[in-house]
This record gives sequence, structure tokens and C-alpha cells, in this order.
Amino acid sequence: MELTKRLLFLDDIRYPIEAHKYTKQDIFLRKDWHTVRNYEQFVNRILEKGLPEMISFDHDLADEHYLTPDSQEFVEKTGYDCAKWLVEYCMDNYLDLPKFYCHSMNPVGKANIEGLLNNFKKL
Repeated sequence: MELTKRLLFLDDIRYPIEAHKYTKQDIFLRKDWHTVRNYEQFVNRILEKGLPEMISFDHDLADEHYLTPDSQEFVEKTGYDCAKWLVEYCMDNYLDLPKFYCHSMNPVGKANIEGLLNNFKKL
């Protein structure tokens, strides 16, 4: 029987063990992470499996996010879009936000995700 993946790792390139190298957070050493690479996979995973115990967010999920990091005109959705969807999903379904962490190396994107999720937690 496969161990249920109760931790969700959103990142287009990295794996949790790689995030451990620069965050020094031991949670990234756990083996029960499920990795999703983009907005669509993120949404589908939650709709299919329910909310995980914890989600770790990356902000930049496509090449265009690295090339023009300040653009508001992205074609591909970012980790911030995933966080916005998560807040709406929790509100619509009367659910508490799962624990979260933002391992993004984009300081502005990271601050935006953390700000959104922390503000929702206060409601």
C-alpha cells in the first residue's frame, strides 16, 4: 500500500530535498511529499485528494516568470495564483487553511504569497 502523500510541494523544477539545502527546514527531508509542477496540477491534486496537511509554495512556475519577474501579464500562472485559488477553495468549502511554507527564491513573490495566506488565516 502506498503511503498517502499528505504534504504538497509546488515547484516547477526542484524537489523537496533540494529546498532543504537552502531553507534548512527538516520537513523537506520527509518522504511523503507529492510534487506538483504547475497551477493545473496543484488544483487537480487538491480537488482529487482533498487538502494536504501542509503545502510548500514556489512562486515562479514557468520560464517567463524568471525572465520578467515584475510583469503582471504572465500567461502561465504563478504560485501566487495557486495561493489565491487555495484561499477561495477554503472559503467556499468552509475549510481551514492547511499549514504552509514558501520556499521560493523570489523575495517579492514569496512575500506576496505569505502576505495573502497570513491575512486569510487572520479572518
